[in-house]
Amino acid sequence: MINDVDSIDWSSMGHAYGPAVDVPVWLRAMASPDPGVRERALGDFYSAAHHQGDVYACTAASLPFLFALADDPATPDRASIVELLVSIGRESVDRDDGGVRCAPDGTISTACTDSAAMMRDRSEAFVAHAADVDPGVRRAAIAGLGLFLDDADRAVDVLRSRLPAASGIIERLLVVKTMADLALRLPAAWTVATAWLRGLADDASADPDVRLAALVHHARCVPEAVGDDTVPVAIDLLHRLTPAPQPKTDEKLRRAGSGSGTCVCTPAPDTASPDAPPQIVAAFADMERHNRVHAPTTPLLRTLHRVLDHRVPERTTLLTEQLRSPDPATRFDAIDMAQDLIGSWRGNHAHLVTLIAECLLPEDPYTAVAAAETLGSLVPVTDVAREALAAFVAAQRTAHGPDVWAAPDPLLRRAHQEAVTALARLDDPRALPGLLTALDSDVDAWRTVQVAGHLRRGAEELVPRLCRRLAAVDFSQQAPGFSGGSLTSALAALGDPGAVPAITQAVTAAVRHEQWHSAASALEALASFGTDAGPALDVVRPLADAPDVDLRAAATAALWALERDPADIVPRLRDLLGSHCHRDAADVLGRIGPAAVTALPRLKEMMTAGYEWTRLHAAIAVWDITGEAEADSVIGTLLEVWEKNEATAYHIVTFLSRMGPAAAPALPRLRAELARARRGRGVAHDEEVQRTCRILRLRLAALQDRERKHWELVPGAGVGPLRLGMSPAEVAHALQESATPVGGPCAQEDFATAGVSVFYDDAGHLACIALGAATGPQTTLAGVPLAGRDPGQMEQWLLEDYAAEHEGSILFTPDGSFALTDLGLLIRTQQIGGTRLTRPLIVIEDWFESTYHRDHLPLEGSPPQDGYSAELG
Repeated sequence: MINDVDSIDWSSMGHAYGPAVDVPVWLRAMASPDPGVRERALGDFYSAAHHQGDVYACTAASLPFLFALADDPATPDRASIVELLVSIGRESVDRDDGGVRCAPDGTISTACTDSAAMMRDRSEAFVAHAADVDPGVRRAAIAGLGLFLDDADRAVDVLRSRLPAASGIIERLLVVKTMADLALRLPAAWTVATAWLRGLADDASADPDVRLAALVHHARCVPEAVGDDTVPVAIDLLHRLTPAPQPKTDEKLRRAGSGSGTCVCTPAPDTASPDAPPQIVAAFADMERHNRVHAPTTPLLRTLHRVLDHRVPERTTLLTEQLRSPDPATRFDAIDMAQDLIGSWRGNHAHLVTLIAECLLPEDPYTAVAAAETLGSLVPVTDVAREALAAFVAAQRTAHGPDVWAAPDPLLRRAHQEAVTALARLDDPRALPGLLTALDSDVDAWRTVQVAGHLRRGAEELVPRLCRRLAAVDFSQQAPGFSGGSLTSALAALGDPGAVPAITQAVTAAVRHEQWHSAASALEALASFGTDAGPALDVVRPLADAPDVDLRAAATAALWALERDPADIVPRLRDLLGSHCHRDAADVLGRIGPAAVTALPRLKEMMTAGYEWTRLHAAIAVWDITGEAEADSVIGTLLEVWEKNEATAYHIVTFLSRMGPAAAPALPRLRAELARARRGRGVAHDEEVQRTCRILRLRLAALQDRERKHWELVPGAGVGPLRLGMSPAEVAHALQESATPVGGPCAQEDFATAGVSVFYDDAGHLACIALGAATGPQTTLAGVPLAGRDPGQMEQWLLEDYAAEHEGSILFTPDGSFALTDLGLLIRTQQIGGTRLTRPLIVIEDWFESTYHRDHLPLEGSPPQDGYSAELG
């Protein structure tokens, strides 16, 4: 058959890279006795004739020859040929709509329909291959039984017969998965197939791997059958499957693998071109590592996580078992699944983060690489792993010396680098020695540049080194080895004006070599320094008239930041509103403010554009120029944009936080955002969106307090006109109201008009001021009202937002209240009708040091007999 390959007019067809004249060469080479020739031929075919799963006319024309190769026992590596056939068939079946479609090369094609039809016509070939003596051929063919057999009864019978004959865990799992694929593809097979899966899952005599596969794939076919027992049963079966840990016999065997064999835990061979930039080499190596499957149960567990989807508690329970597994391969693959959960769903993931951090074992650098990389990618939720990262870095420096960043062992070096860069993203100064080693030794220095901007506390030592590297960038090269843009961005983030001369020189060099993009990036960095970059004006000013629009826009923005002359800048920006840089121009006009009023007509037109991002930037600029005069149209536009494009959330809530009371119409949308379980784009942005929404919700809800007096909180001293230590007479005078004595253990007095209760110590001095939850004055902490708020929202804000930005202890008292000892502030709740609302108390230091007082204030009734408080932070 292969001799007839030249009878096809391959030149009339195309593939991803041009005419398909090389396809017959590849088909012949697939039968070569030379493994290297076969491997190259298959790689070339996948790359061009089956590019990213595409099916071309030449792909369909190759099928008869591929079937012939697969059927011929003399063909070397038949498994790879069958695997290629199944891949082409799967893509064809998935894309086959029964009609003519536009092929990837732009021509009209029936390739998918033709290929799918041939796969169905030759379906019995897959039945034969699934029973082949070669286990590789069997494994490659099994999936075809679920894809290409249209006789439901026949397909079910074949798969049933294959399970007892299957050898090894991988083959057994493939049979079970394919039965589920069949059930989902052919409605006629669904009832019988799902019943078979359910029976296997419940069969106590079946192998645990088969039972686990049946449980998972039954859940995949019948998601409504997932119950409270699904995860516990899966965990029990996983325990039965997990092999006992094997002792290491050779330190170079990084880790023992799963029960099915040794886990391949070594770096991929370096096949990259020696001229390729190190970032590209690393990216391809990472891609290869991420695509590895180390444990045979990993595909099953990934499927189970997809089925569980939003059931975060159940998935967390399952991941806890995976990350604690005695099998290192299971633990390794669980890291990626945990990253997916944390990166996709909101919630408190501190437990999972801690378990990932426990994988930072110096004796297992292969797993440590994955753990540290994951922790770095999930900042800021991985802050709880800060000390574990620092301990890992310190242990490596102790064991391997201060230059371990540049260690010759690639796994050791990479594990250290990932931990250091994760620490840097957390702005932890303990990352600085590693970053300096990178910059001084020039070993993987590009990794340092990527994270240097996060470590502002290291600016004094980082900035000179980054400036020297920027000065060494050769802008005459189209692809400089070191990205000038990365360096200027890092210098801008560090914020040291000492970098201005180096960045200015970079602008000049980039312009000289017509590297407009690099020049624009450097100008943006200069603009971030504001008037501190004034010495660069002579370089920047001529570029505001540059022919290149991107360069001109960046120079105009920088010119405003450096010189602040609206008479010169506003006309330039108005012109740029008609270019593709209109959003950048709108941003600068907003920063100029009222002096940019002449740009309003065009900006208002942009507020009606079809593209959400254009409307967003225009609306913000209009607000910054006009203020509350356009509040209704601005907030209306932003809410419409947010509803249509959730990716705008970060920009919108950041802007709403400076709108003040005018943002009140956004309160329902803020609540809806906080009610979402799934994350928006990016963990860091999503965490910031949630934090800002929580603060805005509290601040905007306080608008109902407009009729209440506002008292300023004086930490440790008092609030409003009251000061701790006052006598009863001084309190009454300050409030201009007679007290109503209540008595009790601390001589309580109430002031009904003021809405305040006060308490005195044994010496008769004011020791506690309690503001009413619903009446009386309001006071704020970091701009957030403290009285009359929802306790749950207040707790979340205190622990997740306030504590993250302010030092000091937060004590948790038995009734769920909070004591901020450094501020002399206690936040309790008060029953108002059927609702409990927050109530702030200002307390003397002696009472804070007394567990009795701290836990029982305000002493308005009979206190509990026992009390305690536990420090949270």
